[in-house]
Amino acid sequence: MTSRAHPDLDCEATPEGEQTLVPGVRPVTLGDRLALRAAAPIAPRRNPNAVQKPCDLGLFDEGARDQIDMLDFLRAANGGTSPPSKT
Repeated sequence: MTSRAHPDLDCEATPEGEQTLVPGVRPVTLGDRLALRAAAPIAPRRNPNAVQKPCDLGLFDEGARDQIDMLDFLRAANGGTSPPSKT
């Protein structure tokens, strides 16, 4: 077998021990980690796989849009004309 000459790699002392630094690779900084978390979609903490419930209240209630209005019902009962006013 032929032995290759290993290039001189820089080393760094860390609390875990001596670490070899790979050329062209930089360490992950706190700013990199924060940018990654900021770019991630918002997820609930208790159940990250939860699906958002639809907003069926007030203006966004699509079920209420399908209901017949009372005035439409009265117009249909009077043959398509509006009911007489009591003035």
